[in-house]
Amino acid sequence: MKRKLAALLVTVLTLSLVLVGCGAKTDNATPPTKKIKIGLSMNTLNNPFFVAVKEGAEAEAKAAGIELIVTDAQNNPAQQIADVENLIQQKPDILIIDPADSDAIAEGVKKINTAKIPVFTIDRQTNGGEVLTHIGFDAIKSGTIAGEALAKALNGKGNVVEIQGIMGTNVARDRSKGFNLAMAKYPDIKIIAKQTANFDRGQALNVMENILQANPVIDGVYAANDEMAMGALAAMDASGRTAKIKLIGCDAIDPALAAIKAGKMAATIAEPPFFLGKEAIKTAMKISKGEAIEKSVILGSTLVTKDNVETVKTRD
Repeated sequence: MKRKLAALLVTVLTLSLVLVGCGAKTDNATPPTKKIKIGLSMNTLNNPFFVAVKEGAEAEAKAAGIELIVTDAQNNPAQQIADVENLIQQKPDILIIDPADSDAIAEGVKKINTAKIPVFTIDRQTNGGEVLTHIGFDAIKSGTIAGEALAKALNGKGNVVEIQGIMGTNVARDRSKGFNLAMAKYPDIKIIAKQTANFDRGQALNVMENILQANPVIDGVYAANDEMAMGALAAMDASGRTAKIKLIGCDAIDPALAAIKAGKMAATIAEPPFFLGKEAIKTAMKISKGEAIEKSVILGSTLVTKDNVETVKTRD
């Protein structure tokens, strides 16, 4: 009887140790990794450039297993502030902003600062609030490249038109500054008209129609983005003057590349938005991991002409 009782006690003790061991294993199990949530406030998605920014961000976020929330301010600074407030309520780990207006967005950035959410800007800068970094292109360099390319296409002389973007953004101001710096080196080139079209194709069409009617001799046009270049081109086509005018844009969106291939545009400046979107998510990942980042990240710009339009890379 004693032997049976001893055997039973050994069995119970062994089973208890096994159960304790299992319990210890459960307690030490690695907790599931928290999924990173990123908010992306876009100034508009009614423009191929910014659609491509979103697509690049989505591609990188999907590859990294990140939850990405995208909003569209429809080029309305007030709507973008509302978008930012909504994103703050969703408690993202990081917020990325592509401003509709550099001055107006400062209010939104300050709200994000108050919420203690890491934030940075892409493409266009903010004129207020604290951001960890800014990712974009050198807009002065871009404008200068465009100006030099137009001067070369015109052999250093002729009548030129400048169609400007949203002058409340650093991008529009800096592209114009770079273009005019280049033009100043060519005394035989005259800027006969300079007007804003707010980076909008429809507005550029109307602007260019009026300029064409008022000026019988136009040799070159610089549009500060390709959407405006497409609007200007439509007006030039309608007037039958496309063959006489050298047109240069910026951004290297697909319609502009097609126009270069067709001989209707002289050049554009490749500032690939898809890669801008990817870089934004990569930077957000670094921030989430506590890694060091640069205060400013400047991506490369490339002149695209008929000579390299077939090989230029604008997305993965």
